[in-house]
Amino acid sequence: MASWNLWHGCHKISEGCQHCYVYRSDARHGVDSSEIHRTQNFDLPIRRNRAGEYKVHSGELVYTCFTSDFFLPEADQWRADAWKMIRQRPDLRFFFITKRIERFWECIPSDWGEGYANVGIGCTTENQVRADQRLPIFLEAPIAFRSIICEPLLGPVHLEHYLSPAIDLVVAGGESGPEARACDYEWIMSLREACLQQGVPFHFKQTGANFIKDKKHYKIPRPLQHSQAHKANIDLIIPGKSHFFAERSEVLP
Repeated sequence: MASWNLWHGCHKISEGCQHCYVYRSDARHGVDSSEIHRTQNFDLPIRRNRAGEYKVHSGELVYTCFTSDFFLPEADQWRADAWKMIRQRPDLRFFFITKRIERFWECIPSDWGEGYANVGIGCTTENQVRADQRLPIFLEAPIAFRSIICEPLLGPVHLEHYLSPAIDLVVAGGESGPEARACDYEWIMSLREACLQQGVPFHFKQTGANFIKDKKHYKIPRPLQHSQAHKANIDLIIPGKSHFFAERSEVLP
């Protein structure tokens, strides 16, 4: 597994951005997260070692642009080169998450066709308003692997009308950080039930820092937020439904 943050910085555009972890991390170092810049790791996928081998090994899952948004308008000047590198490494799997799916058609390359086989896209839907706004666009877009990202989950989200064989995975989780808004386990289980009914894989990624279960509030330390979600043992792996993350023994994000 590799991380490729080819540009850094973003602008807050919806409710899920309010307590952005990138802004929180940058603030500790006196960095303005609203300033967008290309990083020194821009060409990471095509870098080679002294033996002439790629530094990112064949078969790896590459988490892409997790300190920004791949469809950010300010990155339009760099995206063509990013697509070129992605084409050059068909042996890698690139996954990015966006809150700007409405820019999909503006941002894909001319040879996209039905989607690059090595590119997965996650669409963030932190509440029902954003689900209803973004998912119709997401479902119509030609993408090889689609994941709905309900994180940070800020309220109950009903996905029944959006779940179909076109959706490969639903991920849910709470919000991290000292000002985290509450995530209720009932919302998580409701999403899981919808996925179960429609035969869509489901992953409970993390509890978040402010978690409600059976009407009781819990403050979950950051090191335990993923492990506590894992202990719930509610992930759905659908037989016969392969997905981007399970291939080649990779774990879910």
